[in-house]
This record gives sequence, C-alpha cells and structure tokens, in this order.
Amino acid sequence: MTTAAFMDIVSNSILISTLFLVLGLLYYYYYYIYDRQKTNHHGKKKKYHPTGATLLGVLINYNTGHHFLTDLAAKYKTYRIAIPFQRQVLTSDPKNVEYILKTNFKNYGKGKHFCDIMKDLLGDGIFAVDGDQWREQRKITSHVLASKVLKDYSSEIFRNNTFKLRNILSEAANTNQTVDINDLLMKATMDSLFKVAFGVDLDNMSNSTEESAKFTRAFDDANTLIIRRLVDITWKIKKFLNIGSEAELTRNMKVIDEFVYKVIQLKIQQTHNLKDESSTTSLMKKNDILSTFVESNEQDPKYLRDIILNYVLAGKDPIAIAMVWFIYMLCKHPEIQEKVARDIKTAAVNMDEEEEITNIADFDARVSEAALEKMQYLHAALSETIRLYPPLPLDVKTCFSDDVLPDGYNVQKGDNVLYLPYAMGKMKFIWGDDALEFKPERWLDQDGCFHPESPYKFTAFQGGPRICLGRDFAYRQLKTFSALLIGCFVFRLSNENNVRTYRPSINLHVDGPLQICVFNRFMLHKP
Repeated sequence: MTTAAFMDIVSNSILISTLFLVLGLLYYYYYYIYDRQKTNHHGKKKKYHPTGATLLGVLINYNTGHHFLTDLAAKYKTYRIAIPFQRQVLTSDPKNVEYILKTNFKNYGKGKHFCDIMKDLLGDGIFAVDGDQWREQRKITSHVLASKVLKDYSSEIFRNNTFKLRNILSEAANTNQTVDINDLLMKATMDSLFKVAFGVDLDNMSNSTEESAKFTRAFDDANTLIIRRLVDITWKIKKFLNIGSEAELTRNMKVIDEFVYKVIQLKIQQTHNLKDESSTTSLMKKNDILSTFVESNEQDPKYLRDIILNYVLAGKDPIAIAMVWFIYMLCKHPEIQEKVARDIKTAAVNMDEEEEITNIADFDARVSEAALEKMQYLHAALSETIRLYPPLPLDVKTCFSDDVLPDGYNVQKGDNVLYLPYAMGKMKFIWGDDALEFKPERWLDQDGCFHPESPYKFTAFQGGPRICLGRDFAYRQLKTFSALLIGCFVFRLSNENNVRTYRPSINLHVDGPLQICVFNRFMLHKP
C-alpha cells in the first residue's frame, strides 16, 4: 500500500468518525443550547427562520447541492441549515438581499470564517477581506478597470484569443470533428485573463509549456478543493495533519504560488531594467495590471500575488462559465441561437449599405465596439443565461451584530448569511410562472431594448457598495466572444439528448466535457 493510499484511508476514517460524533452532538446543540439563545435580554422570545436541512442532508446532496438549496428556497424563501459549531442562514428573498448588501451593509461582511476558508487561495485580496483593506483595494480596482488603456488592451487580447479559438473551430467544421467547447473556452479565457493580469502568454489553446499547463490544472483543482471547506468541519484538522483533500490543496497551492511568484519577480526585474535604461526604452511600457502596480512602485510580492490572483479568479471562471452555459443553452434552443445570430449580423452591418457580409474577414472588420453596443438581443440572451446559471451560485456574508431582517426574523452575531443567486434565478415568486424557461425576451422592452433588473433580484453581480466593478468588463468580453463565434458558426450538441449539470466548486462549472458539432455559418447560407 502506498503512503498516499494509506493517508487517504486515515483521512476518510477520521471524517467518518467525526461525522458520527457530529450527528450525536447535533440534537443536543440545536434543541438545547441553541433553543436557550432564543430569548433576548428582556426575556422576549426571538423569532428564527425554520431549519430546512442538517449537515447530513447537505453531505448526501453535495454533488447536486444547488438543486437541493433551490428546492428548500422554494419552500421557505429563507431558512437555516443545522451545522454544528456554525450557524447558517440562507435567503432567496430580494428584500433580505437588499438589506444585507445595501441597507445595513456595514453589519454584513466576509468575516473571519469565510476569510479563513479562502485565505490559501485568495490571501488578502479584495474578495476575502473587509474594512480598510477592502476599501483600499476597491478604490484601486475601480481606477484600474476604468482605465481606457486597460479597456483597449483587454479588448485586443480577448479578440486575438477569440480568433485563435475560431481557427480551432474552423478546422473542426471543415473536418466534421466534434470539439469540447468547455475545455476550449476555459483555456481561451485563462489565456486572456492571465495576459491581461500578468502580461504573460500561457497559450493553453495551442503550444502551452508543461509549466503553464501544470499551473492551469492546479488553479482549477484548487477552486474545487477549497469549496469543500464550506461543509467539511474537519478541514482544519486535515490541514494540520496534511491529509486527504487538504494535502491535495497544499500541493496545488505550491504549484500556483511558485508560478505566480516567478512571474512577479521577473516583472519587478524588468521594470527595474527599464528604469535603468534610456528614456526611449520606457516607451516599451506594458499595459497589463501587474505592470501597472509594479510601475507605481508597489513591490511587495505577497500583496501583488493576492491582488492579481483575485483579478484572475474574478474574471477567468465567470466569463468562461457564462460562455459555456450560453452555448449549451443556444444548442438546446436553436431558434434562439438564430435570433442571436441575426442580432449580431444586424448590428455589424451598416444598414445604409447594400453590401452583405460574405466571409469571416469582412465580418471581423464590422464587429466594432459600437456594433457590440447595438446587440440588444445578445445582451438579453447572455443575461438570461446568467440568471439561470450564475457563475457564482452563492455568496457568504457574516453578521457582525444581532439584527432583524426585513422578513421579521432574527439573525445573531456570527451567523453566516448566504444569499443564493442560483436559487433566486429559478424562483417563481421573483420571475413569474415561466421562471424556469430560457426566455431572453423578458429582458427587453417593447422597443426591443435591453432593460436591467434590480441587482437584488438579479444577484449575479451583487449589489450595494460591493457591486461587481467588473460587470461592464465581463459583458464586453462576453459579447466579444459571442459575436465573433456565433456570428460565424452554428453550434449543435453532438448528442441532442445530452443534459448537463454542474460540478461542486466555488463557481458553477459545467461538469465534464461538452462535445459540440460546429458548422460554418457562411458556408451554410451559400446558395
């Protein structure tokens, strides 16, 4: 027996033993200790949300956890999950969400529990901190993302990587081969975001080095492993003993950190060299985010590591995930795929000209920033996809002091309060009886123009002071990908009966490969 196999057995034994202990304590904790806390200092009975599930129910339904939480949300709107040593409140009520994210924002933050869980991956980056650290990084992030230089640079990077992806799809169309669009879009987005953030070409889509491929695998695996900590109350023990999933996470983080710190040190050295050379050489100034920080004299490798990895995590997975689900939904609804394609073509063609777009090169020249802005149906279809398949399916806040939510129920200091974008997108009391339908038209007014929904109803980009600063950036990249791909190709599932679901992770990744047949749209429409 190998050492690794032995340690896995030990890890599983500890987990099973701990689970039985936890189940034994569960009744005592919730129905005795917790019940005694249900009165305030005046002796008045407090009102708490109903308990919808226990830790055992969560573990049993772990692989389909968002379905499980959605079913509970349809029944309770807001409910508790009984997890020993933690207090979890989960809500899909827009009134509660607005209160948490905006009205009483100061009372709800990431908190120590969430920061401890995410620290190995995110460090002290913007998505894992509160208070002054968060305000400082948000101010910097707002400035960086508002930069026209970064906007132009990132748009060029995304277009170039979309062209690379399209070459692969063209070859598949010409040879009648299927492609795994999930894998390709993940690689294309990782290449794009890493270039924008670090100024480094990973080139995962074609000739990636073993080093960059190893980093990408480690980054994706770390995302999946770290989310387990939300339900694994033994993770700190396993981390201390370096066994099981925590040992695997440690190995992945070593790969990530070695690669990232190497890039940072190289960037710092390059910046020093440029400053030592003539002023003409300074024209070689880089536009990536890391260079921006280094050139502003920020030289702390740990700080740079944390802030840049947060950028990559925030951009890479959400954009790729949204695109994969988008193409999947268009395959499931070919009539909507054609509407999207028509919208793209109409926006790309100057209606004052009679000339038709007859080839890809001509099409590319027409897909400008101005044309992207005109693609209202595309914007609606993307938003509808994100409503049903939000890249971040749940978000966690910590209650800092005892409070009462708008629904009249109490929450306690230290409660983990989660709102559920995945569940909320499927609630009939929010979206109507057709909530489960893929219906882009719900986002359009009578003139066919896109109209946004309340961020406390459509919660994929948060709301209030923490509303996602990269929302417009994300939509711009999603529309670039979509226009340049769907404007040129027709997509079909290799198996029309294939129904896909997600895998457990921080983000809502499609589970496994998504095999697609690709057809050249220009060839299909030739007489």
